Order: sequence, then structure tokens, then C-alpha cells
Amino acid sequence: MSDDQGNAMQHDDWLKDESEVAALVMRQRLVPVEGQDGVIFPPTYPIDQNKAGYNIDRFDDGSSVCQIDSVGSQANRMEPLFKRVKYKHLVPQVVIRAGDREIHLLDAGHRAADAIVRFSTLGPALHEAFKGYQDQGNAAKLARIAPTSIVFGSWDSRATQAKLPRIVRSVIRAYDVKELRRSAQYSTIAGEILAEGDAVVTTTGPKAELGLAHVPAVHAHGGVQVQGEIRREAILNLSALRALADPAGDEATLKLRRYILGLALVSFTAPMEPSLREGCELVADPGHPAQWMLVKHDGTRSDLAVTHDQAFAFATAAAESFGVEGKRTETFDSWIANQVLKLSEADRKKLLKQGPVTKKAIEEVEKASKIRDKGKKESKDKAG
Repeated sequence: MSDDQGNAMQHDDWLKDESEVAALVMRQRLVPVEGQDGVIFPPTYPIDQNKAGYNIDRFDDGSSVCQIDSVGSQANRMEPLFKRVKYKHLVPQVVIRAGDREIHLLDAGHRAADAIVRFSTLGPALHEAFKGYQDQGNAAKLARIAPTSIVFGSWDSRATQAKLPRIVRSVIRAYDVKELRRSAQYSTIAGEILAEGDAVVTTTGPKAELGLAHVPAVHAHGGVQVQGEIRREAILNLSALRALADPAGDEATLKLRRYILGLALVSFTAPMEPSLREGCELVADPGHPAQWMLVKHDGTRSDLAVTHDQAFAFATAAAESFGVEGKRTETFDSWIANQVLKLSEADRKKLLKQGPVTKKAIEEVEKASKIRDKGKKESKDKAG
């Protein structure tokens, strides 16, 4: 047995249907780059039409939990890892060309279920891949085009309804936070010159819009100071991974599962990028090393030691065994997208669910719509 074969097989006990292992979990303490008591800025979410705020849950005992980075945001940060030179051999490099722009599939907001893909020359192949998973649990077709859509989950909500649960899930929360405010003022030299003296102070009107007024920003969001801990919690769901199958047989299914596990382990163990957003840079807390655990179905836990180098070696061997295509360039078809937009809501839904979105499929729906409308008109004329 070669070293590569050995690497690809080393986690097979996790992948067998009868495995007792439910998941791999990781807890990691983080600290602001400024220090333990530094102020960090969580993401803001719209509360109502004119107001935004942090996602902070406050409880009767006075404690609080603030979301620092959501599950979806974490996935979107981890997925582009596979565009880097070191890792790009692990997944197909799929690019959608739209005019002068090129959109990498790893940057598409909804992954393989994104509109940029659905209305491209890759659309029919991905429709069949999602349909195969939805109808037969066949994940092999999707793994050969968009494997990270399996690792980080995807939902083909507008067509086949295929929903792949996340195999890797990560979230960052802060515990016991103090919410702060900040105030500032935009000062304008141009406004002073135009007014031949002091510029007006206002937050509304054309002068404020054009930067010709002193504009105060009072009691705006000023970040949070964390009194407890900032913690990243990640899970690699082996139960979801073992649900993946290849109709070609047991050996093909095992190769598929090894491949997806390799990608999951690489993303699971890769060092986190420190900069989440302006004012929120987090690094590992050296005083509290990350805890890695293997959790069984009966709830028993044991320490786990998988380094990123080990994960990378395993993923490389598994990818070679599975067979990964190289770069693939497809084209976004704006004509198809525009024709679909012209259809009625009922016809759009029918088109998306009945099969791949192609010129022929659109023409057939349009033809059926005209026949239906003609029939309705004739019935109405007879009734009249």
C-alpha cells in the first residue's frame, strides 16, 4: 500500500454506515487584536426601516450573548480557501463568464444554487446534479462540479428543492457584552468656502448629501466590550457526511465520502482569517488552546488531534483517488435570464421545477401559455 492510499483510508472508520462517531467538534477562544478588553464591532442587522442594530440576546439574569459572525458568514469566509494556489487542486475551479466579468463559483452567494449558475451554460448539469441528490441521494454528480456546495450546504429552493445540510458549521459568539455608542462629526471645508464663513450643521438636505454641511453622527453604534469570552464553535457533521452516496457502488461511495471529508477537514482545521470586518479583528487566545473532540452517538467524548497539515495530506490523497477536474469556464446567458423574467409567476415556477432552464424549455412554456390563453379567450367569447 502506498503512502497516498494509506492517507486516504486513515479515517474510514468514521465513514462506514455503522460508525459510532456522530461529529467532530471544536471550541476555540478568541481575543481582539487590541487585547482582552478591546472593543469589537459585531455585524449590524436591519431592525426596522430606519434602524439597524447588533444581534444581542439579553436574559433575565443579566447575561447576554452577541453574535459576532453567523454560520452563513463563516461558511463564506472558509469556502474561498480553495481558490488559493496551495488548495486549488482539491476542487474544480469553475468560473462563470458574464460579459467582461468572471465570477468564481466559490464566490457565488448561494453556491451551486445561485442564479449566476442557474442561467449559465452550467445550469443544466447542476440541475441534474441537484435532482440526482433529491431523488436518489446521489451526491457524486454535484461533488464533481461543486463539492463545496456539499461541504458548506446548499438549497436549490427555486428549482428541484434539493437541500444539502451543512457538513461543516461554524459560528462566533461573544458572552456578556457591554454595548457602546460613539459620536463623530463630518466637517466640510468646501461648505465653509461656499458659505463664506461657517457652514450649516445638518444631517438632512442637499448640502448634507453633497458634503457641503457639517454633519454630526451622534450616539451611533460604537461596538461592544466583551466581559466574558469570545468563542468560535465548529462542528463537522459525520452523520450528514455518511448520508452521501454514489450509485456506482460501495467503493465509489467510500471514495466520495473520503473526498468530502478531506475538504471538510481542511476547512475545519485551517487557521481563521483574523479580520472579520472593520473594527473586528480576532486572533486565537494563546492562554486557552482550542479544544478538539470526537463525539459518539452515545454522547461519549474523546480528545482529537488532527493538524491542518494532516488534514491537507488526507484531502490531497482523497482528491487524487476521487478524481478532480481542473479549470472549467462557463457562460452566463442573459437572454435566458431575461426571458424567464418575462414569464408569469406560475410559468416561472413551472419552468424551474420541470427541468433545466434552456432556450427550448422556455419556448415550450411560452407555447403552452399561448395555447392556454387562447383557450381561455375562446371560452370567454362563447360565454359572452
